[in-house]
Amino acid sequence: MHLKTLILIVGPTAVGKTALSVLLAKHYNTEIISADSRQFYKELEIGTAKPSAEELNTVKHHLINSHSYKDLVDAGTYERLALEILSKLFIKHDVVIAVGGSGLYIQALCEGLDPVDLRDDELRVELSKYSTEELQEKLKQLDPEYFEIVDQQNPQRLMRAIEVITLTGKTYTSLRTGKKKDRSFNIIKIGLNDDRAVLYDRINKRVDKMIENGLEEEAKTFYPFKNEYTLQTVGYTEWFDYFDGKHSRTEAIELIKRNSRRYAKRQLTWFNRYPEISWFSIHDLPKIIEHIALNK
Repeated sequence: MHLKTLILIVGPTAVGKTALSVLLAKHYNTEIISADSRQFYKELEIGTAKPSAEELNTVKHHLINSHSYKDLVDAGTYERLALEILSKLFIKHDVVIAVGGSGLYIQALCEGLDPVDLRDDELRVELSKYSTEELQEKLKQLDPEYFEIVDQQNPQRLMRAIEVITLTGKTYTSLRTGKKKDRSFNIIKIGLNDDRAVLYDRINKRVDKMIENGLEEEAKTFYPFKNEYTLQTVGYTEWFDYFDGKHSRTEAIELIKRNSRRYAKRQLTWFNRYPEISWFSIHDLPKIIEHIALNK
């Protein structure tokens, strides 16, 4: 039986994944599933770098603007939703595109997640008293390998890892490298990257564009809900701290740029662990199509 193919496009933020995914979707006359942990939320428009209205109109996208920020889509939920959508899309398409930079969600889609389901509510309450900096230090000591790839600005992720390590006595890294689930489709993994100076310049310019488009005003509308888990993300938390008087407006903008660059670095650290990813530049479309043809 001829296997259906999922073309997965990964890489750091602002590298050009969306543009490539639209080009490939048009080439294969197919649809796109997002694998971005913040683009699900319809209210978060400017700070999540969603595809443009034109791109959304050109190619049908799934799991973009599909949920409210009050309805958390964790990686396990994403796995279930994405596989349901894929099974329907594979009825009418031989090839489907998935694109995103959220490593845990991409892992969930390709190989499932390890069943690290332990929780301790008392420990969770205790950990919630720690500052983000204290949680960072604690996780760095307990599991330096996972600390390198986790979203270090996200206290919920930090607490979750510390909780599991404390309960099991094992590192979060070791618990996450379990048995992969079999998938009934072929997966071709394409990584996009660029020269670091070029990538960082793109990130800085993207942040400037977001601010020009009204990111500060968008963040202000969410300020009353700033403790929501889905809002603990680069591009919003820096504004919340500015509104709290913790730093100046100029510093908020610089912090968004710095934290976005750090996020890109962590994304590359995550994806570089996977030898099956073939890396290209955004300008390599003919080579990418040739690579896909050889591996379908």
